[in-house]
Amino acid sequence: MNIHQPRGDVPGRTLAIVEELKGLEGPLLPILHEIQHEFGYVPQDCLPVIARELNLSRAEVYGVFSFYRDFREHPAGRHVLKLCRAEACQSMGGDALAERAKHLLGIDFHETTPDGAVTLEPVYCLGLCSCAPSAMLDGEVHARVDADDLEALVAEARR
Repeated sequence: MNIHQPRGDVPGRTLAIVEELKGLEGPLLPILHEIQHEFGYVPQDCLPVIARELNLSRAEVYGVFSFYRDFREHPAGRHVLKLCRAEACQSMGGDALAERAKHLLGIDFHETTPDGAVTLEPVYCLGLCSCAPSAMLDGEVHARVDADDLEALVAEARR
């Protein structure tokens, strides 16, 4: 995933996205997803526009935005490494894998390396429970990840 910088008028582009999707039933989540797709994160300038156009309070919009872990307040790194934190993965060594990833990258979950190369995120199921532990790098899932696999993923993301 590449870092997206807001192009031009963030409120204007947000308004166009809201206008396009507000006719959906329950449009808030699709709108937030589309804004994140557009900018790489959800700029705070978008929230008042969404609230106004959907006739919601800013608190309601922020509450939904902050509830879901997939929405970002800041741009992600060029690559996003997600490690499964669900019980099946934890029982198969996921905790040690997470600590190793944090050590290799020098960051914690929800952080990006200083060079902007990698963002590390927890995910609470990748659907590979029988092949635990699992990880995802830039949308590609990896099963039965061990320390060597993790080092290879980190090296790939650092390129």
